[in-house]
Amino acid sequence: MLPASVLSVIARVTATHQSTLSKHRAKPTGGTLRTIHLLGLCASLRRESNNAIILSTISTELLPPNVLLHIHPLHDLPLYNGDQDGDDAPVPVVALREAVNHAEGVILASPEYSHGMSGVMKNALDWLSSPHRRSPLKDKPTLMLTGSTAFIGGARAQQQLSETLWAIQAALVPYPPIVISDIHTKISDHRLTHSATREFLARGIVTMEQSIRMEASKPELIWA
Repeated sequence: MLPASVLSVIARVTATHQSTLSKHRAKPTGGTLRTIHLLGLCASLRRESNNAIILSTISTELLPPNVLLHIHPLHDLPLYNGDQDGDDAPVPVVALREAVNHAEGVILASPEYSHGMSGVMKNALDWLSSPHRRSPLKDKPTLMLTGSTAFIGGARAQQQLSETLWAIQAALVPYPPIVISDIHTKISDHRLTHSATREFLARGIVTMEQSIRMEASKPELIWA
């Protein structure tokens, strides 16, 4: 028999843990699904970026009900410097890490530059995969898309991106690669208008949503 003081501590910890779980997993009354919050990161800084337009179209037109997408800008992110990778990291770095940490899933959109992912994306992932702390992307549901004016749609960039995310141990959404070829022909009036691409993206988001909801519904083991 454990001492009463130890039992009291276990009871308090268990109660606190269950309360935290209920706050994160409780559904509103009436059977409505809770809102899922996703984060979008675009690896192109160009003002008329095609990949940014894709993310914007997803955010405003292609999301399932009860899913929101916030697009976090990477324009002010400094180049990775291990000397600055501490408790006093640059403000844009802290903001990025907090945004990823609070999101339930992340959508990464990158062009292909010189047969690889954008340096902007690699730099962001370097800040998110610091060896000094747990990455906020670790075990985070993550969906990739690449768009290019070339006919292969940024497939080589996607392969690089996939390898980096594997190293970070992000939870890649089980969905076929989203590579958007001839991207400039599928955009009109700052919107993705190509119907087949829109449908494929929408199905990918639904797959991501289902993965997140399924993971959240799993009972969590508590060892006494």
